[in-house]
Amino acid sequence: MIYGTKELLESARQGGYAVGAFNTINVETTRAIIDAALEERSPVIVQMTEKTFDYAGGRAIFQYVKNVAEFYASDIPIAIHLDHGKSFEVVERSIEIGFPSVMYDGSRKSYADNVRTMKKVVALARTKGVSVQGELGSVPYLGEISMEDVDWNEYMTDPEQAKDFVHETGIDTLAVAIGNAHGFFRERNEPDYERLSAVAKRVSLPLVLHGASDWESDRVTEVIKRGISCFNVDTAVRLAFIGGLRKILDSSDETDLRKILGAARKETREAVQKKMRMFGSSGKAG
Repeated sequence: MIYGTKELLESARQGGYAVGAFNTINVETTRAIIDAALEERSPVIVQMTEKTFDYAGGRAIFQYVKNVAEFYASDIPIAIHLDHGKSFEVVERSIEIGFPSVMYDGSRKSYADNVRTMKKVVALARTKGVSVQGELGSVPYLGEISMEDVDWNEYMTDPEQAKDFVHETGIDTLAVAIGNAHGFFRERNEPDYERLSAVAKRVSLPLVLHGASDWESDRVTEVIKRGISCFNVDTAVRLAFIGGLRKILDSSDETDLRKILGAARKETREAVQKKMRMFGSSGKAG
């Protein structure tokens, strides 16, 4: 069944586990994510970015994910989500396509600009019953700044500001920054656990962590205890897919694309299942 993220993540927050939000770009990664949810009986979020819209077609990839979810996994709670919408126009287009959940990422803008656009997004979303995620604080990417030059205090979510942001905008979920980083960027030596706890005490909604694809179980368990209800996972999906391709191409002369892509899909499914078990969402779909 298709949901917005609000319902899935509120259940996770109350249940003391987290839901994985896994990025898809094509047929294979979509099937891998949904097949993993079926195998694990886990709620799941399948999400796409604006770059995926450019690659696969926003309406086309949305409809494919929706069709697969409804046909193969109708009894699994599945949310379809826009990840990192960078402008009001992208969010508006996603809502028009039919996305039940969207993220507006104004984290690189001034606080006032972030609030202004976020309120506009929430007002539109409310007319369509769409869940909305905002982000406060910022998660660095490899290439925008050298690892040696990062002043993590500039990127962190301010707990008091988070309280005001949630109150002013009316968002449903909040992505926070506690020393996490996107992709292959070297993270802060230790996440700022106390900062996360301070945010969780001030806002009564599900918290989301981006850039934690490579986190081990001890960190995952700790941040769930302190308020995280969702982990975004992109890099781990890509690496599993590429690894599956390399494994079959390096070990055989196979030319049947269905078998080659099927091997990549299998590796991706197994990687997603591992994450679901780590997040504690396995078995939570009933």
